[in-house]
Amino acid sequence: MATTIAQPGLRKHLPARRLKAATRKVRELSIVGRALASTRHPVMAQIVPMRFCNLSCAYCNEYDKVSEPVPLEEMLRRIDHLGRLGTSIITISGGEPLTHPELDHVVARIRKVGALAGMITNGYFLVPERIERLNRAGLDHLQISIDNVEPDEISKKSLKVLDKKLQWLAEYADFHVNINSVVGGGIKDPQDALTIGRRAIALGFTSTIGIIHDGDGQLKPLGAEERRVWEEMRSWKKKNYSRFNQFQEAIANGQTNEWRCRAGARYLYICENGLVHYCSQQRGFPGVPLADYTQTDLDREFLTEKTCAPHCTISCVHQVSHIDYWRAPQTSRISPGTTGGLIKIST
Repeated sequence: MATTIAQPGLRKHLPARRLKAATRKVRELSIVGRALASTRHPVMAQIVPMRFCNLSCAYCNEYDKVSEPVPLEEMLRRIDHLGRLGTSIITISGGEPLTHPELDHVVARIRKVGALAGMITNGYFLVPERIERLNRAGLDHLQISIDNVEPDEISKKSLKVLDKKLQWLAEYADFHVNINSVVGGGIKDPQDALTIGRRAIALGFTSTIGIIHDGDGQLKPLGAEERRVWEEMRSWKKKNYSRFNQFQEAIANGQTNEWRCRAGARYLYICENGLVHYCSQQRGFPGVPLADYTQTDLDREFLTEKTCAPHCTISCVHQVSHIDYWRAPQTSRISPGTTGGLIKIST
């Protein structure tokens, strides 16, 4: 596999890219400052415009094969409601969001309400023209999870299939790109994560690593080779996008984490039906329509302890909640879902 790519038009775009990156960094620092100054707004919301996905990864429970796209006008209303709540970052996920026919308008609306615009995609539909459209819409961040070097029965999100997409991103994307790889149950060769991470950095992207559940949806301590790969990639801190990942140490050991989950307040998950949930793995709690979600709901959930939290592996919720780890002990308690099993991973 090639490790360099021809980018004939890249040099002339570098000054503009650097300016956009610098401007984006200023906006991100402003978000952190605002989050430290006040607890009364969501830092991040993840919103689903499409439950449909073109793939069928064995470990994923966040897609179907029949859903229609959420109508654009409804998506715009939901984005406006997140703006009303003061949401700082709005990340589009799925399903596969790039199957939504009017996604560019959704991205543009996120920017219009003053939020950072992110997206999680499997990358299959990325071509130069599509990347340029995302540039024009104002996308800030894009993440692709690549699970292996060669596709297998667990996942088709492989470097072999997606490498050309990554090359196009390196040449055309004005937004930040992060490539996430995984170790743990179901992944046959831990060395694949290193190969994927090195390729991402060679192309100028950032690289992160996550720990995935096994086929039964449970976490197990990492084996010796998995841990060696995980620790090596964690040592690439200066090149990593996600900094607040200390919680993964306990996950690697198959242990629980003691932390204050702020889901429902600092982090919101908005499903394709427009309901607010704690996260992708606790759909139904609180299950309130976004149009009806108010400051009272945010304040209540900020102080609500979730009994699923010790076993949680959902990176974005941990990272957002870390901002408030030092303050506001939680004074009420709820037991969402089932408490007997561990929560499945999501990035």
